[in-house]
Amino acid sequence: MKTYLPKVNVDQRKWHVIDAEGAVLGRLAVQVADILRGKNKPVFTPHIDAGDFVVVVNAEKVKVTGKKEDAKEYMSYSGWRGGEKYRTVSQVRARNPEELIHHAVRGMIPKNRLGRVLLTKLKVYKGSQHPHSAQQPATLKSSQ
Repeated sequence: MKTYLPKVNVDQRKWHVIDAEGAVLGRLAVQVADILRGKNKPVFTPHIDAGDFVVVVNAEKVKVTGKKEDAKEYMSYSGWRGGEKYRTVSQVRARNPEELIHHAVRGMIPKNRLGRVLLTKLKVYKGSQHPHSAQQPATLKSSQ
C-alpha cells in the first residue's frame, strides 16, 4: 500500500488578515502557525507546505498575560565575548513590536528548511495598514 500524497497547488493559496488588537500573544501565535502549516486544511501533510499566507496587523496592541510585560526577557547573542543582550517585552514592543509576534510564531513551526519557507509567508505590521490589499485577504478573528 502506498502513502497518499496530496497535490498542493500553489495557485490555491489564500491570504488571511488577523487583527492582533487585544489578542493574547501565545494564542494568536498558535492560530497563525496552524494556518501557515496548513493544519486547517484537509490536505495537511507534515512534510509538505500546504499553508496559506497570513498578514497580522496592529502588532503593537497584542497583549501578554501576567507579569510578562516586565519579567519575560528576550536574549540575543552577537557571537562576541560579553555580547549577550537581554530585552524585556516592553522594550521590544517600544522598538520593534513586529518582532514579538514573529518570535512567538517562529518557535511554533518546524526548525528545518520547511520552517524557514513557512516563515516567508508571515507578514506582520505595526499599524492597521498593510500593502497586501491586492491579494484580497480574508479577515479572520483571533481566538481569545
